[in-house]
Order: sequence, then C-alpha cells, then structure tokens
Amino acid sequence: MVRELLFALFIRPLIVLFIGVRRVGELRLSEGQFVIVSNHASHVDTLVLLSLIPLRRLKEVRPVAAADYWTRNRLVYAIVSFLFNILPIPRRPSLHNNPLQIMERALDEGYSLIIYPEGTRSYGEGLGPFKGGVAHLIRRKPYVTIIPIFINNTWKVLPKGHFLPLPLFVDVVIGEPIRFSGKESRDEILDRLYRAVSNLRDTLA
Repeated sequence: MVRELLFALFIRPLIVLFIGVRRVGELRLSEGQFVIVSNHASHVDTLVLLSLIPLRRLKEVRPVAAADYWTRNRLVYAIVSFLFNILPIPRRPSLHNNPLQIMERALDEGYSLIIYPEGTRSYGEGLGPFKGGVAHLIRRKPYVTIIPIFINNTWKVLPKGHFLPLPLFVDVVIGEPIRFSGKESRDEILDRLYRAVSNLRDTLA
C-alpha cells in the first residue's frame, strides 16, 4: 500500500510533469502474468515502465536488474527494493547463482517481470543484440504473455554516467502482446522479440 501511494502521489506526477511521457498504443494486461520486454538506455526506463502499470498491480511486477550494480550499496539497494521491488540477478552466472533460475522462481511465485534483453544500457536510439536468457525463460514458461515496448529519449533525460535528469519528453511505444508455444528455438524467439521492439522504434521515424 505504501509503494502504491508513493507512486500515485510522487513518482507518477514526477514522470508526467517533469519528463512528460507520450504514449503510443495501450498497455493491455490480462489478469495473468506477463513479461515486458524493452530496450534499455537509462535508469529512467524502469520508472517510465512502472508508471504504465495500474496501481493495483504494481506489487505483482518485478523489474530485473543487475545485482552487481544495485546491491553494491546497502542503502541504495534498500531504497530501490522498497520502491521498485527489483529482482537482482548476476550478470556473471555461476552454478549456485543462475539468472534464469532466479527469474523462473519469480514467475513461479506469481510475479510478472520487466526484462531488458540487451543486458546493459545502450546509447542513443540504437538497439543492441538481445541476450539468450529471455529466450530460455520463454521456452520454459510459454504461458506468460510477452509485451514488447520501445522507449525513446530517456538516454537524453538521464544518460549513462549522469545523476541529474533533464526535463525532456519521452516516447513509449507499446506493441501487441506476443504468445509463444514453447516449441520455438532460442534463435527464433530472440529474432521475433528483436524485430518486435525494433519495429516499434521504426514507427517513431
């Protein structure tokens, strides 16, 4: 309840008034679980995506985040965990700390996820190659609806390496939900996801 109040009273007004989100398309969420797949150019991306989620469902959503970045400072980790319910995963998997297993466990617990398949923040409007983790997750959990989204201009609002955001407009293009059968290959899934996000970017041209 506290997180929802903070989003309603502070975070969403900040996103709307300070940044200004221009939305293209509607976020159509079924009552089941979903995975948002988006490009990633700034820490602002997560704020923008969470601002699209209905308040009553915020507690169901966990943005996947790099553990080595967000857990290195206990205070920062405590704040982002409380506000955004992040799911920290290692960028360098090990036998006992596997990102795929962590994401699977979150889905098994009933959460929906926000995933940035590029694996790191890109620069500008470019779209880096998608890493295979999201494809393996979909092959194991094909019942989850996938929602492709492209976010434009957050790299100018808060560029990589900067800490003070700028008041600039951000475009969010929401694609049609995608369902997989689980029988597709890793490369087929990655190609379809990449094309879905890339095509959304092209609509802004």
